[in-house]
Amino acid sequence: MTPPTTLNASSSVNQPESVDPLAGPLQLASSKPLPSEAELPRYLVSEKLDGVRARWTGKTLITRSGNLIPAPDWFIENLPVDLLLDGELWAGRGSFEWLSGLVRSHGREDEWHRVHFMVFDTPKVGLGFAQRYAWLQGRLSGLGPPVVLVEQKRFQRLDALDVHFNTLTEQGAEGLMLHREDAVYIDGRNPLLIKLKPLSDAEGQVIGYRPGKGQFEGMMGSLRLRLADGREFLLGTGFSLDNRRHPPAIGDWVTFQYHGLTEKGLPKGARFLRVRPKE
Repeated sequence: MTPPTTLNASSSVNQPESVDPLAGPLQLASSKPLPSEAELPRYLVSEKLDGVRARWTGKTLITRSGNLIPAPDWFIENLPVDLLLDGELWAGRGSFEWLSGLVRSHGREDEWHRVHFMVFDTPKVGLGFAQRYAWLQGRLSGLGPPVVLVEQKRFQRLDALDVHFNTLTEQGAEGLMLHREDAVYIDGRNPLLIKLKPLSDAEGQVIGYRPGKGQFEGMMGSLRLRLADGREFLLGTGFSLDNRRHPPAIGDWVTFQYHGLTEKGLPKGARFLRVRPKE
């Protein structure tokens, strides 16, 4: 995909004063087992993009938490008016940290030429996903960058899906998204929208703690781990309440799972798995 090469006449940063009330519900994927081979043909499959989740309200571009995204006016003017669209701002595989910084900034307008708004859904009431996707194909047909409709595929066999998954993840993709064709759009986790991501295991040594807050007040909030190469990071998810009340001791080695690496080479999406038995 080739981004536009020239700015429109208006190049100021788009910063509306308030969030559009049409933002509506926000659907999230679930980490569920794969469907059976008999069920698989009912799912539409797309690449899971490592971008910044964004909602186009038809007037404003906002984050999943409702914050306004300071995209340049020329970017906003190329989005379709009065269509509610769900998607990701994306600048290619492995660019999440750069893109996240761009979205938080209020300058660097020229760098937005690298960004596409990858549309994957619309919260239209009463329609299954396949119907919503067909509707999007019709409404977005003929639009160029920055709007791109995410490609969907169907698979008849799990081994073919596995080959596709491995091919994409080896090329740097974050994983796959599986949408069941009849799944209606809901607010919150949808068990019929499955995210499939590769998992890796690694170990780190406990060198400290960060105290918990809120529901974890008075307990361990996260472990500070040192990896075998000397780098350090905080591990804060995957713990039971008992783990938080009685965390691993300083010096213990723990195993965690993660989904790829950040641009700095640190584990991404890390979750505690277990304490390594003492030898």
